[in-house]
Amino acid sequence: MAKIGLYGGTFNPIHEAHIHLVKDFADQLGLDKILLMPTFQPPHKQAHQLASPEDRLAMCRLAAAGDERLQVSDLEIRRAGKSYTAQTLEELHRLYPDCQWHLLMGEDMFLTVDHWRWPEKIYRLATLCAAPRSLDGMVRLEKYAQFLRTRGAETVLCNIRYLPVSSTMVREAVAAGTPLNGLVSPEIARYIKEKGLYRQKEGGQA
Repeated sequence: MAKIGLYGGTFNPIHEAHIHLVKDFADQLGLDKILLMPTFQPPHKQAHQLASPEDRLAMCRLAAAGDERLQVSDLEIRRAGKSYTAQTLEELHRLYPDCQWHLLMGEDMFLTVDHWRWPEKIYRLATLCAAPRSLDGMVRLEKYAQFLRTRGAETVLCNIRYLPVSSTMVREAVAAGTPLNGLVSPEIARYIKEKGLYRQKEGGQA
């Protein structure tokens, strides 16, 4: 049975820390494949300067190039509306009935998963996999994982080195006209420049 990781997010834009994280998850968990899945509309947060679904999808494809384990799915973008993980996992199980699904998350998302829409469906359909985003993150993750197991979830924690890069940092660098070295790949930096993305400062100031 193939082991597949699902890594969803706004990816506004996808950056080097995202790719570092999923590749380490793949190595540590022995995953055959990872689906990068940009959301059409994030249900849990307000996205600043949200690039079009087409642009975010294109940047994900640029990020996945060169590693055959990484694939990009437009399932949530085609579905439109708010993207709920439980619905996505149900659809993936219908499309790929003989696969074992691993839901990949950073610390912030993992610590809120019991408050997502239909969490019991998520627990039934995928193993929850998390990595820390802070020095003491593993302590918090281990405590929350114990709680999730009482709710019926299967959890795996991976102590992956955290890269201090965020999509906000990328957007702010673009708006300030500073180089994107170390934040995104050269191909994504070129795409952002050619498409004129993220040129306004956060808050709508020119």
